[in-house]
Amino acid sequence: MVKVANDPSRTEGDLPAVGRSGEPEPEVSGISLRLIAGLAATAHGSVRAGSSRLDVTVDGTAPLRTALRDAVAGAHLGHRLVLADAASLAESGESGAPSEDGGSRMAGVVALLHSAEAAGLVVSGLDDAATAELVAAAEPVALPVIEIPLDRIAAFTTEVLSAILDHQTATLRRLEDADRALVQIVLAGGSLDDLCEQVVGFLDGAAMVTTTDGRVIARAGSARELAHAEGLDCFDRTGRLLTEAEPTGPRPDGPNANRAAVRIVAGHLDHGLLIAFCSQRRLTTDDVRLLERAATVAALAITKDSAVSAVESKYRAEFLRDALAGRAGTPVDAVAHARSLGWDIDRPLVVVVAETDEDDDRSTRDGEEVRFLQQRFARAWTHAVAVRDAASPVMGFSREVVALIGVPEGSDTDQVMRIVGEYVRVVRGDGGGGRRSFSAGVSRPIGSVAGLPQAYDEALSAVTVGRQMHGDGALTHVDGLGIYRLLALIPDGTDLRRFVHESLRELATDDSPEYAGLRQTLGILIDTNMNVAETARLLFFHYNTLRYRIGKLEKILGPFTTDPDLRLTLALALKIHQMRGI
Repeated sequence: MVKVANDPSRTEGDLPAVGRSGEPEPEVSGISLRLIAGLAATAHGSVRAGSSRLDVTVDGTAPLRTALRDAVAGAHLGHRLVLADAASLAESGESGAPSEDGGSRMAGVVALLHSAEAAGLVVSGLDDAATAELVAAAEPVALPVIEIPLDRIAAFTTEVLSAILDHQTATLRRLEDADRALVQIVLAGGSLDDLCEQVVGFLDGAAMVTTTDGRVIARAGSARELAHAEGLDCFDRTGRLLTEAEPTGPRPDGPNANRAAVRIVAGHLDHGLLIAFCSQRRLTTDDVRLLERAATVAALAITKDSAVSAVESKYRAEFLRDALAGRAGTPVDAVAHARSLGWDIDRPLVVVVAETDEDDDRSTRDGEEVRFLQQRFARAWTHAVAVRDAASPVMGFSREVVALIGVPEGSDTDQVMRIVGEYVRVVRGDGGGGRRSFSAGVSRPIGSVAGLPQAYDEALSAVTVGRQMHGDGALTHVDGLGIYRLLALIPDGTDLRRFVHESLRELATDDSPEYAGLRQTLGILIDTNMNVAETARLLFFHYNTLRYRIGKLEKILGPFTTDPDLRLTLALALKIHQMRGI
């Protein structure tokens, strides 16, 4: 056997680097086995088996003894090409190579190499019988076997290693060129869209940058490639990339091999994904490594933009706080100041307040993570609003996001809720991606900046009371609060709870399974203005059954059927009982 890559300092052959998962992973990929088969042809060799698997990649070589020892130990040969001669094959029985069923040594060698996923086997110096035996064992498992004349094996091996080295050198040079080009974009003040354009220049196809929850914030590529990418099942109906189901790094051959994603990480913060698509070919390991270089540069650009944005946001937030508190000066001054910030508030607007449903004061998350999640929530709203109405102010505060959404003149409540509901739908997406549930409150439309303080109070009431009425994820207009809005003005929930228990008595609890049914009956009776027939119809009760339940309710609560003041008290108690978080 030719002792290629088997000198004393490297007895294990070509040792690949170790990847993040602990599995062997080469620094750069190698050359196609089909190219090696071409080199074999020039050396008067031939492919004797496994011609259907010549598109695998080879990034190194290993002698047979080392390969068998690794295979027996459960190691993964990865993309290595195994070199063997007649002597090493004859000695293979001592390496544990014979097949389990007691068959030939050749079958045992092939079985071990195949199980370890070797790229192929190069043999030389075998007689016709041994070659035929080896080919017969390799064909069923499609293990590529290349036979080289003994007098040509040294030159062939040198050519293979030279080709691998040339390819890896060219790949490293390509990565260095990409590094320089990408870094230059950031140094020149380029955007993430410019970075995506550069990635497309290297890889063709399309490229996108998304946030951690999948919102696309930058993209580049031809219209055809972008349309192809956006039509894939990795995007939901709102256009959000399903990051929770999208693996990162190199991908095996298959229907998803024409796209690849890498994480954009700066320090310990995950800023999202850089993902490339190519409709014409699969993306290789080299392409993924180029994406990883680009993701590093993207992290630099995002960090720089975040620092600039933080300064700008400070002044924007201060102005918006003043406007919501009525301290922004005259309406003319406020409109002019807003226009200098790129906002148009001289039009009909509604104030929308969005709050995450998780109580951050009682969260097990540390303070830095809470701040990061709140910033991500604010960015989601900023992006959703900017795409649809760039002149609408939107800012994230410590506990809420406030947006001033433009609405048509004379809009009614239903029209306003359809407009705001579309923003909420986009921010919420189809869930997943680490998104947190949130509720939102909407004010009445205002026609002047002077109405902002009142509209802000209305939106705050709507989001707080709406969550109490409907639970997490509520979207509530202030006009839909009704009596709940007055009840929410009572600061002490203890007083409300005491009122409920004093009014409903044992019906305020769920100590008995029938109490919930009795509360429902009472509520419908009050809603129908004590119309017994209509209540029986709504509850699908017989008239006499309902009369029996009314008698039972009056024994517990008193003569509410004849006492209007008691009915009002019970109606209020039922409303409070439905509120959450009091």
